[in-house]
Amino acid sequence: MENKIFDPNGAIPDNGNYFGIPLSPNDAALVLISAPWDITVSQRAGSSYAPDAIIEASRRVDFFEPMAPYSWRKGIATAPIDYTLQDMSHRLRTDAVRVIKVHEDIGSLVFDHLVYERRLRRVNEASEQMINNIYEQSKEWLEKGKIVGLVGGDQSTAFGHIKAVAEQHKSIGILHIDSGLDLRAEHHGFMLSSDSIMHNVLRDIKGVDKLVGVGVRAFSPAEWEYACSEPRIKLFTGQQLWSQHFEGVHWSAICDDIIAELPECVYVSLDIDGLTIECSPHTGTLVAGGLRFPEIVYLLGRIVDSGRRIVGFDLTEVVPDLEDKTDAAIAARLLYNMCSMALKHHDAPDVL
Repeated sequence: MENKIFDPNGAIPDNGNYFGIPLSPNDAALVLISAPWDITVSQRAGSSYAPDAIIEASRRVDFFEPMAPYSWRKGIATAPIDYTLQDMSHRLRTDAVRVIKVHEDIGSLVFDHLVYERRLRRVNEASEQMINNIYEQSKEWLEKGKIVGLVGGDQSTAFGHIKAVAEQHKSIGILHIDSGLDLRAEHHGFMLSSDSIMHNVLRDIKGVDKLVGVGVRAFSPAEWEYACSEPRIKLFTGQQLWSQHFEGVHWSAICDDIIAELPECVYVSLDIDGLTIECSPHTGTLVAGGLRFPEIVYLLGRIVDSGRRIVGFDLTEVVPDLEDKTDAAIAARLLYNMCSMALKHHDAPDVL
């Protein structure tokens, strides 16, 4: 059915918005904010370019979602992207790389050691500025009654958004789909990197009552010990999921167990490397295993159908490639599904 403002059956306009939807954030039920940032990644950088790449790829996403038909009519809007974050991330990336080199290479230049503390301080201070920026953006739209989703950037960008969502809803559980636990107290001296985000969330954000890790399969001994000792954490590791699959346990039964651990208000934190490698071949952290695309889509649908609400979400660690568009294409489709699931039972009128 053609709409006067937007025709989902026609050519999607190249207007700089996710999915080409020509709505202002004030007019939509769901607002997507962006964080073009990847200053502290220790392996392959490039996720600071993800928002633009996903916007471009999203123009090729078909709009009918059988699990949530016509939910897009409630409106998905794109908040203006603050490219000063990207500029700062790129400017200080050299400092971060030098800091990492000091930790990983005993033969690094003496000069790198002499200026190590200053470089580390600049990176940590910049990361804090980024977190505050995302927090303020998220808080603005949450206070206006919007559902807010975040497109990263690396996963450290999600901290400010999770903080704003937890403040708004008072009590939330996080569904954390990722290859790693992200429970390090610090990594390479960085206090606010992706490797530490869930450690920092549990330590610093009130209202996060549960962290359910799904598909996690790479972690240090200290992270594992922390996860086992923290009553708010429940893990469904990749190793555990594979074993259940091999023993004939259906994914639907596993989803029942996952959902039982989640409270009414669910925040979905989806690091793209939580999927199998063919879904994100260029992401910075390649770890064998992972969830398949249909498994994630099915799980999100089951969560919503259980009566729980997706009150916020993030999609991070997508590293686009100039030639191979797989990463951005998969991410755009996942993003649309997350939006659809969040809007499915949202009490908002159709605006499209």
